[in-house]
Amino acid sequence: MSAPQDEMVWIDGGVFRMGCDTFYPEEAPVHTVAVDGFWIDATPVTVAQFARFVEETGYVTVAERPLDPADYPGADPELLKPGSVVFQGAPHRVSLADWRRWWAYVPGASWRAPEGPGSDTAGREDHPVTHVAHEDAAAYAAWAGKALPTEAEWEFAARGGLDGAVYAWGDDPMPGGRLMANTWQGEFPWQNLGANGWKGTSPVGSFPPNGYGLWDVTGNVWEWTGDYYTPRHPDEARSPCCVPRNPRVTAPDHSYAVGEPGAHIPRRVIKGGSHLCAPNYCLRYRPAARQGEAVDTSTSHIGFRCVRRPE
Repeated sequence: MSAPQDEMVWIDGGVFRMGCDTFYPEEAPVHTVAVDGFWIDATPVTVAQFARFVEETGYVTVAERPLDPADYPGADPELLKPGSVVFQGAPHRVSLADWRRWWAYVPGASWRAPEGPGSDTAGREDHPVTHVAHEDAAAYAAWAGKALPTEAEWEFAARGGLDGAVYAWGDDPMPGGRLMANTWQGEFPWQNLGANGWKGTSPVGSFPPNGYGLWDVTGNVWEWTGDYYTPRHPDEARSPCCVPRNPRVTAPDHSYAVGEPGAHIPRRVIKGGSHLCAPNYCLRYRPAARQGEAVDTSTSHIGFRCVRRPE
């Protein structure tokens, strides 16, 4: 069975337990949420789909635009050029305390040139598009007559009807020894054995769909949502008397990474993990997993999919 690109899947509304109390603190607390029905893309948006959008609109992504030095005080002037963040791995076992050992800002990197100047997407047209900032994903969604999912919509759909399960396919990380998602195989960030032969992104639909017929909801690429990030789910969400319906986080107030570089830039929620997630570093290829990503950031492991809600 191949993944039906350009198709959407209807998700009946329902009630589910959102979040997780047993992995990372930002996923807690588990709380009950209700969502209305919606349509969601069967796969992440592909390079070919994004290329059509750019061809028809002339859109220029954030990674391809000039940078304003005022937005990046103290930055190396040589890096204040259009570009994006590229995973480069490490030549040997290194401390996991400093992500700069395997990530680098590469001038000239973009969705067209995923590894930087001299690279291209030839042969990767059916891979998820990457190096898209939140603004780029939202622009594509608007052009397509869709929207980015809320965090609750995304997680409800990714669970595939398995409420409370650890993974999108159940609780066994590799049922019957079968690899269920494109995630890091080996010791991160230096030993990449490949996920069924793929050492980066893989064509959408290369791994089994979830119970709702959605491909790559975990692994392959992280996916942007429309919600601003909060350090954890609100504690009041545990209250049994009030089940939030279609919750959204529309204000950036709690999304800033105070005390860190770029603290003035708001963050949005990304979901699902990627081909770089590994048990020894980032066990986030699970529906409950969540991270905050600066809205101006694009990388080689973040993409997106869209939703359409009934009028």
